[in-house]
Amino acid sequence: MPVEITWWGHATCTVEDSDVRVLTDPLFARRLAHLRRRRGALPPAAARRADVVLVSHLHADHLHVPSLAALAPGTRLLVPRGAPRAVPALRRLGRLRITEVAAGDRVEAGGVTVRAVPARHDGRRLPVGPHRAPALGYVVEGQARTYFAGDTGLFETMAEEVGPVDVALLPVGGWGPYLGEGHLDAGRAAQALAELAPRSAVPVHYGTYWPIGMDAVRPHEFHAPGEEFVRLAARRVPRVAVHRLAHGESVRLEVAR
Repeated sequence: MPVEITWWGHATCTVEDSDVRVLTDPLFARRLAHLRRRRGALPPAAARRADVVLVSHLHADHLHVPSLAALAPGTRLLVPRGAPRAVPALRRLGRLRITEVAAGDRVEAGGVTVRAVPARHDGRRLPVGPHRAPALGYVVEGQARTYFAGDTGLFETMAEEVGPVDVALLPVGGWGPYLGEGHLDAGRAAQALAELAPRSAVPVHYGTYWPIGMDAVRPHEFHAPGEEFVRLAARRVPRVAVHRLAHGESVRLEVAR
């Protein structure tokens, strides 16, 4: 049975594996604070359908409470340990089944197992304040092993802690003209790809949201990361099949174990 990946924009993807729908970092907004969706139509209502939803960290473009509130009652929601205390609005989502996880935890969800793995990223809700919840990545283990990195920088033990994977969903950009520490750009994502050595990869977290009024400021930082990642990955790890998806586009991947 193949695994199907759909990219809805930013870090929001649907992973369908073993008849289980896994949704990552849902963000279904036209505007978020100073950010405006500049590419891709808003995902259709069907995109909200999921058996389990993964939230990688507390930043508002990854833990977006209004998008979570639109999920169907009873949806399983995995969040970093401490998230409900740091984001009190999560406690009002009583219709969802919220599970707090930390790196190393494993959660069974239908026909898949979701494993939380470390990320190197500032996971605070706000730019200042205490660190109350870790930033995480996740590996969805079913017919395939699909790694969703969330937001992360490179770290020495990435390959060891993430483990062998078949598919990697890697962030390659951001929502502003500069990326600070704790992020992957196209070059660092290609380096991560070389260390992880999956069969396939999909670049995410680029080309969707851009600050209002910054259309003319370094626009290549908005448009180019996906193509740049494809180019660098082909040069560095040509054995990995990279699928650069348009917003709302899907790819079906056959995984042979």
